[in-house]
Amino acid sequence: MYKILTLNNISVAGLDRLPRDGYEVASEITHPDALLLRSYKMHDMQIPESVKAIGRAGAGVNNIPVPKMTEKGIPVFNAPGANANAVKELVLAGALLAARNLGQAWRFATNLSGDDAVISKQVESGKKDFVGFELPGRTMGVIGLGAIGVKVANACRALGMNVIGYDPTITVQSAWKLASEVEQALSVDDLLSKSDFVTFHVPLTDSTANMINADRLKLLKPGSVLLNFARDGIIDDEATVAALESGHLYAYVCDFPSNLLKDHPRVITLPHLGASTKEAEDNCAIMVAEEVKDFLENGNITNSVNFPAINLPRNGGYRIAVVNSNVPNMVGQISTDLANEGLNILDMLNKSRDDVAVTLLDVDQQPSDELLDTLASINGVLSVRSLTGAG
Repeated sequence: MYKILTLNNISVAGLDRLPRDGYEVASEITHPDALLLRSYKMHDMQIPESVKAIGRAGAGVNNIPVPKMTEKGIPVFNAPGANANAVKELVLAGALLAARNLGQAWRFATNLSGDDAVISKQVESGKKDFVGFELPGRTMGVIGLGAIGVKVANACRALGMNVIGYDPTITVQSAWKLASEVEQALSVDDLLSKSDFVTFHVPLTDSTANMINADRLKLLKPGSVLLNFARDGIIDDEATVAALESGHLYAYVCDFPSNLLKDHPRVITLPHLGASTKEAEDNCAIMVAEEVKDFLENGNITNSVNFPAINLPRNGGYRIAVVNSNVPNMVGQISTDLANEGLNILDMLNKSRDDVAVTLLDVDQQPSDELLDTLASINGVLSVRSLTGAG
């Protein structure tokens, strides 16, 4: 019986992928085998020694101490693309909010007073202050062409916009899905200089923090719009407000309110709604629950942010999963220890990523506790598991 500790409310659609005859799932549980969470901040959390996997029902993992988990031999799973449509729709809504001055117009309308005849006159005299512009023919710059960025780019093309994208690490899969009319930018600066709107779909890392600063804001066309539904910290808010005050920037729409932003007349802040749809929450929970389940039961790894992808079909035998530092002769030492115990390897797969390697082995006999202890004692081994039963 595997124990799963939930640190946030996780969609029932996802939890249903963890059969109750093999999984105990609760928000209070001791010695959990895995943690499932959404936005819970884990950096100050004492991680139980029993934890073997962490699943984030969403894409970003800034709330998880990933390097610390890597050192412990714990893979961190996420759900890339599961909320892509939800975020895409919010980006389009943000572009329309900015272009048509809908936030300001709404505030104006809610503050009207008097009888209906008076309100009608106020509407007719005031609407001139909210004249906007249309999207067709404008250029949307998309920074980051993963699952979300590709959907945004294609949707903007469908609305008649020109689209320019930048992603030096775009995958073949994403490239195949991208509309052929999307222009390739040579750099972030190149994209900024050509765009009327700029939207961001990148994680917050050392290289993306304050990606948009005072110097880069000057590269934007006068009257441009910034859209940030990715992560707080990608855009320098103080520099952005200064650009709004000077009139160089037309509007800023983001998912991250602050005292600096929330009351500014040219800023629309939303309460982190990017993935806040029933469909997105279900999709994220289903994806991450299946990833964690496959890892616990089979040692397979899909969509881990810190471990290599690995998948070895179960074709018989008893499975051993080893996580170790990516250094020479680890497989040799593991194989030697198995041979010394008289175990024959039926199938094996080894994959590495940066400083971490994972080896899955199917052997012909149930490994003893003594063998597992021997494998765990190899210098550089981070974790060893014997997975339940024969395949």
